[in-house]
Amino acid sequence: MKKRLLIALSFYCGIAYAQTKDYPIKPVSFTNVKLNDKFWTSRIETNRTVTIPASFARCENTGRVKNFEMAAARSGKFCTKFPFDDTDIYKTIEGASYSMAVHPDTKLDAYVDSLITIVGKAQEPDGYLYTARTIDPLHPHAWSGPERWVKENELSHELYNSGHMFEAAAAHYLATNKRNFLDIALKNADLLIKTFGPGKRHVAPGHEIVEMGLVRLYRITGKKEYLDLAKFFIDERGHRTYDKTSTDEWKNGMYWQDNEPVIAQEDAEGHAVRAMYLYSGMADVAALTGDKEYIAAIDKIWNNMVGKKIYVQGGIGAVPGGERFGADYELPNTTAYNETCAAIGDVFWNQRMFLLHGESKYIDVMEKVLYNGLISGVGLDGKTFFYTNAMQVTNGVTHHELEPERSGWFECSCCPTNMARFLPSLSGYMYAQKDNNVFVNLFIAGTANMEIGNKKVSIVQSNNYPWNGALSFAVTPETPTNFAMHIRIPGWARVEAIPSDLYAFQNKSAAKISLKLNGKAVAYKVENGYAVINRQWKKGDNIQLNLPMEVKKVIANKALVDDKGKTALQRGPIIYCAEWKDNGGTVSNLAIPANAAFKPVTEPNLLNGITVLKGEILSKTKGEAAKKVELTAIPYYSWANRGKGEMTVWFPEVNAATK
Repeated sequence: MKKRLLIALSFYCGIAYAQTKDYPIKPVSFTNVKLNDKFWTSRIETNRTVTIPASFARCENTGRVKNFEMAAARSGKFCTKFPFDDTDIYKTIEGASYSMAVHPDTKLDAYVDSLITIVGKAQEPDGYLYTARTIDPLHPHAWSGPERWVKENELSHELYNSGHMFEAAAAHYLATNKRNFLDIALKNADLLIKTFGPGKRHVAPGHEIVEMGLVRLYRITGKKEYLDLAKFFIDERGHRTYDKTSTDEWKNGMYWQDNEPVIAQEDAEGHAVRAMYLYSGMADVAALTGDKEYIAAIDKIWNNMVGKKIYVQGGIGAVPGGERFGADYELPNTTAYNETCAAIGDVFWNQRMFLLHGESKYIDVMEKVLYNGLISGVGLDGKTFFYTNAMQVTNGVTHHELEPERSGWFECSCCPTNMARFLPSLSGYMYAQKDNNVFVNLFIAGTANMEIGNKKVSIVQSNNYPWNGALSFAVTPETPTNFAMHIRIPGWARVEAIPSDLYAFQNKSAAKISLKLNGKAVAYKVENGYAVINRQWKKGDNIQLNLPMEVKKVIANKALVDDKGKTALQRGPIIYCAEWKDNGGTVSNLAIPANAAFKPVTEPNLLNGITVLKGEILSKTKGEAAKKVELTAIPYYSWANRGKGEMTVWFPEVNAATK
């Protein structure tokens, strides 16, 4: 029993070996939280039964598995497009492992083991594992360079592949207690220790994630060299010679977050996915080493991103060329990129920022991403995806590389497999603990089991979130126990559209939030965005929190030129959009009168069950007078599940008298 608890705790922060330093707040493992939630449980089940099997099938029929088989035979020709295609197998194994941790599946377990055997045979004797070179070392992938590691700082993705393998192997070991994949990963990690470090090869990884993966292995093994190497890779950034006078992000180093040392960086910059993995890795290393300069840097970067570089639905990485952050306030709608992988990385980072600081603003951003710009990346069928997440589609066409409709797979298919690995562990983001303090971060129905002061405590959430703000928390300790419940009061319920001045609600009057204990009003204090109730809890205690869900009109900072004079719609955590299907075949002609009011309407048979917003607005066709029409707005995450057509998040706002 003690060993099983140890493994459960290790899933995220890991306590396989006692650390002298670590995150001051610890998440409650997803293995200790059983969901019973209408909104999320169906998605996780679809991920288990559709997305993960489809991802494995596509890894097979696209040649990704064959690459490993050819590498094992040391014969053939790399048969997919990118040298990081190996990671699609790793990420799907990771998702399958998380899924099996809470939903045992002997057939899936055996299949995963068969893939791990194939992966292991592809590994070279010294631990090197990279099919794009091993298949034919004399003719490696064009991005790989003639020798190992020589193009790592650019596009070879050798360490990126290792990082995803480490993440997957750690997940598999902690889910199954089998060492078959972990031993492969450790052999590769030991090769990295021999190859990189002071007095050895120096490199700033071209695509970060190896730093996060090495921390995962450190948490499992206690081998400090893994943590030291993660920090070494981070500290290598900013020391390569670039043309600092160039405005080209590839030439000046910004694309790789390599233009200056990390502790000197203040802005979210470059390739957005790379950035999220770097900042997450910095948070991990800072937690474990106490590096205050890292924390100061990521604090500044977070403020820059949330204050100047994030879309209203949580998307990041505005610029298609380079899948990257643009300049401050560069958030165009017609060319918005918003890669799904960047949204997933943003959740990773915000969770870590909360674990460092304990402030609800990080969870507010995480919630915005989760309910909007992240799950928009996967279709309701679980097998069609968006690589990018548009903000506006006009005449069925988006710009640059943006997609007006979902696809089953991509040549660069990082996003579908990233979604497959993320969703099964969602419940691990709901609760956290610090000593005798319990944090309730996400409102998802289910039962959490934890220990507080060596006493077992269960918390049962009951709700219909995000459609309804009536929340119930049944707190059941095995014996009367003193601790503090910290329940997040979301920014949207405190009339804060985002924890910055980038977006705001037009109506700043706050509806009254109701908090009761056992049916009676209870005194509480607010700390860092949490309602705190500190008392001796006993069986039968129940907290009732009511968060009024008014429809809010969102306006943007004046610096966002594309959103000037426009309005977006939000209810609870959900950002809404208008789609062609519900609005006469077009939405580019719609405008919202300043005095327009919207009402929520439950549609249980539409798009797997949603609440839509309805209200009277104006339609203006060129050459004709404006006419009154009824708008139907759907949750942004649900668009593009009924074919291709127009969509918009932002609506021009007009005076009520406009004709």
